[in-house]
Amino acid sequence: MTTESINTVISVDDLFRRLGDAGCVIVDCRYNLMDPEAGWRAYLQGHLPGARYAHLHDDLSGAPLTDHGRHPLPSPEALTVLFSRLGIDEAAQVVVYDDADAGIAARLWWLLRYMGHEAVAVLDGGVRAWTSAGLPLESGSMEAEPKTFRGAPKREWVVTLGEVPAQGCLVDARAQARYRGEEEPLDPVAGHIPGARNHPYRDNVHADGRFRSPQELKLRFEKTLGGHAPETAVYYCGSGVTACQLLLAAAHAGLPPGRLYAGSWSEWSSDPGRPVACGPEPGPL
Repeated sequence: MTTESINTVISVDDLFRRLGDAGCVIVDCRYNLMDPEAGWRAYLQGHLPGARYAHLHDDLSGAPLTDHGRHPLPSPEALTVLFSRLGIDEAAQVVVYDDADAGIAARLWWLLRYMGHEAVAVLDGGVRAWTSAGLPLESGSMEAEPKTFRGAPKREWVVTLGEVPAQGCLVDARAQARYRGEEEPLDPVAGHIPGARNHPYRDNVHADGRFRSPQELKLRFEKTLGGHAPETAVYYCGSGVTACQLLLAAAHAGLPPGRLYAGSWSEWSSDPGRPVACGPEPGPL
């Protein structure tokens, strides 16, 4: 069955219609920072039919190369091995999902696009939307037939630590309380990179985890960017994971792609000599 590729968000109905397509690769990305194996256990208990599993720490992170944050970007070689093992080749339509408002699944979405694979979408509403629609789950582990993935990294999409001070439009994806420095549950220092604007990733979705409309997302991003061109935006979060959900939401809104500061706050705050800001975000230009 040949169908048009989807590159940002896919609905439950559209995915259900594609289940019989041999070229559709589904990947479960559920993960819990406080219990790293919870996602794997949830996957074994029940996952979308045919879904494979990708672990945030073991698969979607790697040894420090571009950054020294909590979840460093994997090397291109490691990503090539991973995507091949998941059964992804140039003909695959990949669909990824989680149970965290796309906060984890968007990492795999971004990594595939970073490596040149455009046909990848995130399931709108995640596994919750699937089960709410009364659709079935499978239990146990699913081993994919390996494929040969070919791709190369778009290194210009990544901002490294030394480049951060020169960026004119930094956008922080964390919750407001962490951005303002009122709390910090994971990193040793609270606050944000000076000059950064706050756009919490959970604000991109409704209470049921489904994304807001492209039109509403566009207006919200324009407000956050405060006059900066979308392509100049550099997104970060705690460790370069949930910031990818902002990049997904911006793409869903039809905006040109920004870049990712992969090291994010976990890298920036690791050196007490780097400046830290607290309190509200700056006003518009």
